[in-house]
Amino acid sequence: QVQLVESGGGLVQTGGSLTLSCAASRSISKVNAMGWYRQAPGKQRDLVARINSGGRANYADSVKGRFTISRDNTKNTVYLQMNSLKPEDTAVYYCNVEEYPLKYWGQGTQVTVSS
Repeated sequence: QVQLVESGGGLVQTGGSLTLSCAASRSISKVNAMGWYRQAPGKQRDLVARINSGGRANYADSVKGRFTISRDNTKNTVYLQMNSLKPEDTAVYYCNVEEYPLKYWGQGTQVTVSS
């Protein structure tokens, strides 16, 4: 088991920046991957960014060039740096850990981008 606690969400204006953090309750150095997903009202939960154990990251097309995912294994934490935010980025953002065959989720943090 691993518990995930997200933080860093909030209200920001269009063009602004936020950094989300996800702290794991134990070591993440050997998990398969960590990622961020988001879910807007009435929509499905979609992948935003994912980073695997080798440090390779992939992003949704809608956030490429604006968002950066990173992980700090010494702090058991994964980050999502979000720049040039747009109203369509408004959603609840969820942290995810893949430890085959299991997946763990955080409780989510709200990000609201005002126009």
